[in-house]
Amino acid sequence: MTDSQAPRRHRGRTERDAAAERTQEKILDAAMAEFGAKGYSGARTAGIAARAGVNQQLIAYYFGGKQGLLDELRRRWSDRQDGFTPEGGTFAESLEAYLDATLDHLDWARLVVWQALGDGPGEGAEKAYQAQRERVEEGTRRIRARQRDGELSDSVSAEFIVLLEHMVAFAPVAMPHLVRDILGVAPDSPEYRQLCRDQLVALLARSSEGAV
Repeated sequence: MTDSQAPRRHRGRTERDAAAERTQEKILDAAMAEFGAKGYSGARTAGIAARAGVNQQLIAYYFGGKQGLLDELRRRWSDRQDGFTPEGGTFAESLEAYLDATLDHLDWARLVVWQALGDGPGEGAEKAYQAQRERVEEGTRRIRARQRDGELSDSVSAEFIVLLEHMVAFAPVAMPHLVRDILGVAPDSPEYRQLCRDQLVALLARSSEGAV
């Protein structure tokens, strides 16, 4: 083996790995768009392959099929959710981060709505729901801590505050026309996010107690 041969083999292996990773990312992006548009049940691997511009067999090769795609997307979203809430951030900052995370990824948010309506969530549904329940419980504990610290009013239950956070995050996904008609802003716009943040803080701040 000459000195020139080894680098070529090493470079070729690296390029193949990089190409495979790019292909997998293209497939995952296409799957997210297809799932968001049609739900898990309505999505087809042929449609995902067409969106990604790849051979349909690569979906089975890399992910084992449609269920494997959903499982990988769930895993990535779960990892991303762990970083939603800024460490030491205020309620307003945490709400803003959650709105951004949801409305900056509308395809995923649509899939969440599809699955909340019972659209064939697949074999990993229970694990995903358990993780969601744990995040909701943690969110509720954080709200209670904010109430104890005096940042938020305790006249509204922590559970209802968590529900409000989810409602304002997903209303632009589930009812975009209603959001636009009521508030007069684009559902996924910065204006909507700012309005929700300011209004919820005004409603829930400790200083608002007793206000008429």
